[in-house]
Amino acid sequence: MGSKIGGFSVRGVRAWLEAPAASVAERGGKLNMLRGAVARVTTPLLPDDYLHLANPLWSARELRGRIVEVRKETADSATLVIQPGWGFDFTYQPGQYIGIGILVDGRWHWRSYSLTCPPDWSAPEHGGKRLISIAVKAMPEGFLSSHLVSGVPVGTIVRLAAPKGGFVLPYPPPEKVLFLTAGSGITPVMSMLRAMDRREVFTDVAHLHSARTADDVMFGDELRDLHDRNPGFRTHLHLTAERGKFALTDLDTEFPDWRERHTWACGPAGMLDEIEKHWRDAGRSDRLHVERFEIERSAVGAGGTVTFGKTGRTAEVDGATSLLEAGESVGVQMPFGCRMGICQTCVVTVSSGHVRDLRNGDERREGDKVQTCVSAAAGDCTLDI
Repeated sequence: MGSKIGGFSVRGVRAWLEAPAASVAERGGKLNMLRGAVARVTTPLLPDDYLHLANPLWSARELRGRIVEVRKETADSATLVIQPGWGFDFTYQPGQYIGIGILVDGRWHWRSYSLTCPPDWSAPEHGGKRLISIAVKAMPEGFLSSHLVSGVPVGTIVRLAAPKGGFVLPYPPPEKVLFLTAGSGITPVMSMLRAMDRREVFTDVAHLHSARTADDVMFGDELRDLHDRNPGFRTHLHLTAERGKFALTDLDTEFPDWRERHTWACGPAGMLDEIEKHWRDAGRSDRLHVERFEIERSAVGAGGTVTFGKTGRTAEVDGATSLLEAGESVGVQMPFGCRMGICQTCVVTVSSGHVRDLRNGDERREGDKVQTCVSAAAGDCTLDI
């Protein structure tokens, strides 16, 4: 038990001092305690504005990072190397993703991207500092992805959300592993492969990657190098422009023991649907792990005026715009995580009106809790946020 001074618990005082930074970093130690104390003394004016003048990465309220390298992977994809600021948890698991916010034309735009680096990674060419990396593929309709691939300069300060996600590789890994990837679906698997290589724990690992042409293969040179250096790893490239879509019936030829392997799959929604059915029909669903990047929007709402009750702000939106995007468009600080309807971080309560789930068309009404990233207005509505 902590000692008491004048009716106050020493442990309680320490917790009180650390409170402003507690939600940002769990292991801040004495530095976090100092930040918390300064924040308390300056309440209600937190010291972030002053800290920003000294170092833009110093913040007791939010995670920040600086882009230190933009490296082309293919003609339409790039790796972004980021130096996180105070409070980032470098003990994430290979395969998890982060949220990243970029200020473009006066507005913050948020997306989630898989980490491609192993945990607790540093690079000699960047002074041995601990870094993280993501890889982004520019999409024709993707404003932010195109900006990140071809328009974001080195030195840009970004906002970060903590690593999340259940599509992870355990440590130690299973004895037999199969990775099935296509396109940018290779990104979370690269974190897993790099972690296995760094830890020298390649067991019996097989990898099948599909891409349109050889020039479209992200991390192609590194995959070949991993293959050459690790007897326990073999990678197979399937070029769809030459051979068409890979047929799952060919698994018995390419990987005769696929039923015995723990499988991680990531790629287009159609591919994942087929994989899930194939594994289900074979009675092996318990050995399959799937990561989806796409929201399947089978229905849209009618649109309307969305009111954010606690701020009084409103947004006029169509039936395809998510409530999360509606809030961000008018500067409402909306909670979010995966932005794909998986993690439940974005849940808020409907105060009035109706909203519709973009995935299945289910309608929600007053008093219901909804995931704002996959819900849209079905007429005028108010959210308790």
